[in-house]
Amino acid sequence: MIRSRSVQAQAKAVSISQDRPANGRRLMWLTLVTTMLILAQAMVAQARPESLAPLAQKISPSVVNITTTTVIEGRTGPQGIVPEGSPFEDFFREFQDRNGDGNDNGNGESRRPRRSSALGSGFVISEDGYIVTNNHVIAGADEIEIEFFPGDGQPKELLAARLIGTDEKTDIALLKVDAEFPLSFVTFGDSDTALVGDWVVAMGNPLGQGFSVSAGIVSARNRELSGSYDDYIQTDAAINRGNSGGPLFNMDGEVIGVNTAILSPNGGSIGIGFSMASNVVSKVVDQLKEFGETRRGWLGVRIQDVDDDLAEAIGLANVAGALVTDVPEGPSKEAGLLAGDVILTFDGVDVKDTRALVRQVGATEVGKAVRVVVHRDGGTETLLVTLGRREDAERNAGSAGGDDDAMPEVAEKELLGLTIGMLTEEMRGELNAPEGTDGVVVLSVDETSEAWEKGLRGGDIITEAGQQKVMVIADFEDRIAEAREAGRKSLLLLVRRNGQPRFVALNLGK
Repeated sequence: MIRSRSVQAQAKAVSISQDRPANGRRLMWLTLVTTMLILAQAMVAQARPESLAPLAQKISPSVVNITTTTVIEGRTGPQGIVPEGSPFEDFFREFQDRNGDGNDNGNGESRRPRRSSALGSGFVISEDGYIVTNNHVIAGADEIEIEFFPGDGQPKELLAARLIGTDEKTDIALLKVDAEFPLSFVTFGDSDTALVGDWVVAMGNPLGQGFSVSAGIVSARNRELSGSYDDYIQTDAAINRGNSGGPLFNMDGEVIGVNTAILSPNGGSIGIGFSMASNVVSKVVDQLKEFGETRRGWLGVRIQDVDDDLAEAIGLANVAGALVTDVPEGPSKEAGLLAGDVILTFDGVDVKDTRALVRQVGATEVGKAVRVVVHRDGGTETLLVTLGRREDAERNAGSAGGDDDAMPEVAEKELLGLTIGMLTEEMRGELNAPEGTDGVVVLSVDETSEAWEKGLRGGDIITEAGQQKVMVIADFEDRIAEAREAGRKSLLLLVRRNGQPRFVALNLGK
């Protein structure tokens, strides 16, 4: 019996000895997996700190509450109930007098001015008291008061602010306070380095509740809401009314956005907030500080995006660039740009689309001579354009007028889903076409045609086809025939509506 157990023990020892390599491999893999889990936990801990308190304590002294006061002048008559001059005005005035709304002079003839207050947020960008906020926070304000967030046990500090300048296009305003001591301030970071998924912190005065911190991530980049210069960072960090003008920080405590708007069905945060990117804001702030206003570059052309059909019709290899539809008096006309040119690069940077070009031109120094590469007649040309100032151009912009003469009977023909007629002097006036406009007029459009889908309508004037002028209906027919003979699938049209030009590429069919 003892001998038998000894034999079994020896056999078991042999078996263990034979399994040692396998056991070693299992141990090695177990050690590797454990190490990887530890590293992963460390990376997560590094990506999201256990507490944002150190960051909040560091940057909160630079975030401020903004209170604005506006005096609303009194109005005669029952304002807001019936319009002035209404036959019911006297009746409602007597009704208000009898009920004594406490806001008249006893005779029912006038209403006393009243004061209206609003709240917002902002942040200090220099120790000498420059403060950034939204334009809509301070628009129309008669008084602006800045409340600085106190430290532990310290009283609140209130200072009056004066307005340095505003920019409605980016909804940015620059304020200044005079303090007896250097102020805590924050700096702008590079918003272009912010990636979707990066952690961010929003600070401000939501719903008038005082200093508040919320955290989230960058949800999306390069959002466009309504403006030509929009470049919004979308975040799910809680942003509510009162947060407007407050900063959006990265984890280094740098401002990468100014909280401006939310998307919400009920007025509260649902996790879709928008902050104007700091790379846009910082340039605006620099100009407001130096000039008290913005000074954006102006190229002086009307442009539209290039789509697949336009690229094919023009002969572009790539669907990119900005197609010039018109060149009024200005920098580009002096430099030799033409309608039909496609701007491929501006100041050494490839042009993706019209929005990118507008933003880049606007961010370029007024008076700078820049190289513009255009696609023209199947090749490329480089032009040197000295930029003007957009604000001056907008102030000088005018509009064309017209006559009231009736549209006469004209010869017509149906082509590419369009009924085309001759353009007369009487029609030029009725269609608000600039003096000297030549072309053929669209009398009607087949609603089942591609022309209708691409937005062509009766009253449009076709001034060019295949990048050649069209004077009569026969010219239009010739351009169609030439494009088909050249093997093109579409024909590029330059169309004017109310004096405004745009290009449309129509499929030629068979």
